[in-house]
Amino acid sequence: MEESSEPQLDAKSKVTNQLIDFQRKLGMAVSSDSCRSLKYPYVAVMLKVADHSGQVKNKSFEMTIPQFQNFYRQFKEIAAIIETV
Repeated sequence: MEESSEPQLDAKSKVTNQLIDFQRKLGMAVSSDSCRSLKYPYVAVMLKVADHSGQVKNKSFEMTIPQFQNFYRQFKEIAAIIETV
């Protein structure tokens, strides 16, 4: 059985960052330097996160629609689990 190299959180773990704001925007990539016609939709996600000292940092990333749908499904699963606690 393989062990994950990622740290595992449990109920005793301290959370070191706090989500302050979550924004998303649907966009459409229409062209680039190397391609004249891309025409693919994407979701841009902007986060505001406060670290343990209270300093707020902005983070942003883009996801394809299938990646965002997977992200959304995972959050729905987490919400369902939290409701049972």
